[in-house]
Amino acid sequence: MIRSLTVCATRHAWKFILLWSVLGIALTIVGQSKLHSVTEPDVGSFLPKSYDSAAALAVAEDEFGAKPDDNAVTMLVAREDGHKLRAADRGRIDEVATDLGRQRLKTANPEDVPAFLLTDHAQKPVVKPLSDAPDRSFRLVSVSLKGNKNDPALQEVFRDFRDHAEQEYGRAGLRTGFTGGIADLADTTEAQEDNEKLVGILTLGLIVLLNVLAFRSVLAAVLPLLAVTLTGGVATGAVVGAAMAFDIRLDASTPSLISVVLLGIGIDYFLFLLFRYRELLRADPAGRPRDVAARCAGRVGAAIASAALTIVAAFATLGIASFGQFKVLGPAIAVSVLVMLLASLTFMPALLAVAGRKMFWPSRALRKEPRPGLSGRLGERVARRPFLFVAASVGLLCALSAGVLGMRMDYGQDAGPDDTAAARTAQEISRALPGGVASPHTVYVAGDGKGGEEVRLDRSDLGRLSGELKSVKGVGRVTEPVFNERRTAAKVDFYLKVDVQSQRARDLVSDEVRPVVEKVAPPGTEAHVSGQAAIFADVSEAVSKDLRLVFPVAAALIALILVVLLRSVLAPLVLMVAIGLGFTATLGSGVLVFQHLLGRPGVSFTLPLVLFLFVVALGTDYNILISDRIREEMGRPSTARQAVAAAVRHTAPAIVTAGVVLAGSFASLAVNPSPATQEIGLVTALGIGLSALVLSILLVPAIVAMLGRATWWPSRSARRPGAHVRGAA
Repeated sequence: MIRSLTVCATRHAWKFILLWSVLGIALTIVGQSKLHSVTEPDVGSFLPKSYDSAAALAVAEDEFGAKPDDNAVTMLVAREDGHKLRAADRGRIDEVATDLGRQRLKTANPEDVPAFLLTDHAQKPVVKPLSDAPDRSFRLVSVSLKGNKNDPALQEVFRDFRDHAEQEYGRAGLRTGFTGGIADLADTTEAQEDNEKLVGILTLGLIVLLNVLAFRSVLAAVLPLLAVTLTGGVATGAVVGAAMAFDIRLDASTPSLISVVLLGIGIDYFLFLLFRYRELLRADPAGRPRDVAARCAGRVGAAIASAALTIVAAFATLGIASFGQFKVLGPAIAVSVLVMLLASLTFMPALLAVAGRKMFWPSRALRKEPRPGLSGRLGERVARRPFLFVAASVGLLCALSAGVLGMRMDYGQDAGPDDTAAARTAQEISRALPGGVASPHTVYVAGDGKGGEEVRLDRSDLGRLSGELKSVKGVGRVTEPVFNERRTAAKVDFYLKVDVQSQRARDLVSDEVRPVVEKVAPPGTEAHVSGQAAIFADVSEAVSKDLRLVFPVAAALIALILVVLLRSVLAPLVLMVAIGLGFTATLGSGVLVFQHLLGRPGVSFTLPLVLFLFVVALGTDYNILISDRIREEMGRPSTARQAVAAAVRHTAPAIVTAGVVLAGSFASLAVNPSPATQEIGLVTALGIGLSALVLSILLVPAIVAMLGRATWWPSRSARRPGAHVRGAA
């Protein structure tokens, strides 16, 4: 099937190139325009309804009309001269706030996007006073805007409101500051915009530079980047379209992860094709480029398909996760990788067929077989002294794995840089008010539905609840109950005295607040706690359950794929042990850097699972490539160690180049404003580097050199020289 597809693509090359180009341009526009309409900024929305905070959010929506896209921002208003607020100042603050809430904000329409693809964020903000500082140095005002806070268009609407509020209060000798939610994100985006552009340029420059060094060719350096960019547009459009069709909400970090994964694996697959295409052109100087391209794609296509399907299978296991953030990440990555696989078997071979030998111009590398070079010498040494390389590789991986000991999870990594206007405003508030004042928590009380009759609530029913909440150490102010119109539900806000993003806050809510609330809830009702600490306490529990479930299932599925691919029992076992060591070494390195060296409370709660899937699935690409090439070389008249040396010589340049490109792509996430995304990017880059430089070209070949042809037991296809083996790269 793969050979038939690649032959068809090379025979009708221009038709496939035109088709992919049109799809790439069209779906890029659609995907980028509708991307933020299918993303969910609230992590609590991904929790199953069985969790307490999710049940609280359901009551808030059903009984109080709360919306998940209500973005509450805290506005600080103070005198410009630094004096305390007078009664006249407070009156003026409230008067301006009322006027601001009456003015309709408009959405700016970019000229390069069709109007029917835009999301209209025109609205009237909800503006209302909150509280005063104890020393009367400032007054806090709540501002709510509806929409996805990650949408640049809504961020622009907020900036317009912010600037207008600053002007209005400035006329009265007052200054303003904004913090929380979209205010933090808008300031962080502005602060990081130049850095992101610079890193993007450097990443693309790195890819082009590595390709130039590898092929000494302009076309071979630029064409893969263009092809992958077009294919990435198709994949993004496909993911957004699928999300819209099936009403799936993606996590806000998913689009950036998809872009990085597609750029990395797309360049990888194109490089695998290019290296083998050049090798085949050298071996067949008189062959027609179209035929050589078809033969190349047919051989490499098997390895690419196996590697891509391994990634798809690994991420498909996220479908069994209970935490929705993981559950939606799996299908999104899987769809994207399937699109890239299809492009690797059709679009890329078509480009090779059209470019022909000009692909490597002006290099003269096609005229003669190059000297073995560094990769050849490395292959000979690995084959000659395999025990030494196994011991050194395992020693390094075990040393890095030790960092996993004492690992802690951090669930409060939404904070951006501490030098933005929003961060400074938050610091000013925290100096005068308790740590949780900008992020209140709420107890929602509603009928449990067990008695068959509707429960009516009054203040006397909630008096004991409020009193018990006040007695909890770590809880500050508790507000008066607020009832819905039918008085069938009520909510009581309370403020923590500690940082709501801290472990102490999560423990306080889980171990002290929730037991008290459950004990004193009025008869016939259920009481649920919502708020940032409550949500992340539940996320912690959900993630822990998913880690125990997804890890073994994904590992078993990957092992099964390797058994089917390699038609062996021992070889997959070798690869899985190597992959396992690579994963623990990568995670240990992340813990050493971020938890111990940088002093963070722990590593991001998403890191272990996402890292497992990325490093294991993506790193398996290189292991599949080297294993298939060793198997191919063992089918020729040579000893097992000679086969290992030849496989490393021919495959190491492709693996190293591809690994550096993929690692560089993930490292570009270091400029992302989210600390969690930064960790995923940097630690995954390290994991890809270990997979490419240690596992694939040192550890795995050395183990195979030690085991010899027994590696492929019980398969007989590679036991004797001259056996025909389908090559991969």
